[in-house]
Amino acid sequence: MSSVLHTPEQGGDHPMEHSNYLVYHGLLLPRAVHSQDSLQYAENFQVQDEDIFVVTYPKSGTTWMQEIIPLILSGGDLTPVHTIPNWDRVPWLEETRTSLVIDKMRCPRVFVTHLPYHLMPRSFFSSKAKVIYVTRNPKDVAVSSFYFHKMASFLDDPGLFDKFLNKFLSGQGKRKKSGLKVTMIMVVTFIPIIISQQMSFVCFFFFLCLVLFGKWTDHVKCWRNLDLGDRILYITYEEMLQDLKGALVRFSRFLNRELTLEALEKVAEHCSFNNMKNNTMSNYSLVPEDIMDSSKSPFLRRGVSGDWKNHFSPEQEAKFSAVIKEEVKGTSFKFPWDEE
Repeated sequence: MSSVLHTPEQGGDHPMEHSNYLVYHGLLLPRAVHSQDSLQYAENFQVQDEDIFVVTYPKSGTTWMQEIIPLILSGGDLTPVHTIPNWDRVPWLEETRTSLVIDKMRCPRVFVTHLPYHLMPRSFFSSKAKVIYVTRNPKDVAVSSFYFHKMASFLDDPGLFDKFLNKFLSGQGKRKKSGLKVTMIMVVTFIPIIISQQMSFVCFFFFLCLVLFGKWTDHVKCWRNLDLGDRILYITYEEMLQDLKGALVRFSRFLNRELTLEALEKVAEHCSFNNMKNNTMSNYSLVPEDIMDSSKSPFLRRGVSGDWKNHFSPEQEAKFSAVIKEEVKGTSFKFPWDEE
């Protein structure tokens, strides 16, 4: 994973930007892994018909899919997942690392992205590239996101959980004007680490704890797109937890890669939460602690469904459910967690 953090002067004068974030077509993105150059690169990216895109809203199983899909394509060969960091095996389309590793990627290339449908590369829409869209219970997404904000120094502190939930539901935080003297990290590259600093005086408007990549409901709705036809496979995080082998079979058939029973067993075993948590190529332990502090919360924290029940009060659950229900009203969405 590679990243460039820009000063507000470099990132533009958008009223929603501040030192940790930049705004791209109304979406809040962390500067730690995005730049204007990387986003322009994504816009103009030349999609190949054989490309595969795993699309998720943040904290919905992205890392899991970065492990699974390469193993399916390799027929269960574990060598890459033990020797190559997952951010190089399956890079984020919109992040700064992609342009650095693209020439090393073999066909079919696999990318992950949090981008909404309309911000995909122009060439994507005329291609035959396939998409796997993973959805997760938004209550669990909110909890996971809350803890991620706690451990990632390049994100704002989430504050109180109740306030974070309100921001998650609305897609934005509280607007505030601030004049600050800030020490900015100009360049950060996780592997290897290169850090330089520059002092700067800044005065800007910003939103505290804006939700990364916008509202959950907006993201889910925009990817329910009939134009993609049989190019897209929908699955939920919960379905994968309940029957991982069944999910692997669905993925392999969708990608025209039949796994032998032996390979299926091997992939399922390797992609268990405990095995991934102990794999340094997947658990982000290679990232320095001053960037992602696992003592505050491990990156791979629980890997379960329903953890929200340990965090939501009855009042919070009722409000959250009512807002989500209202925003997906009129759609045909049916999710496993709707029956909870």
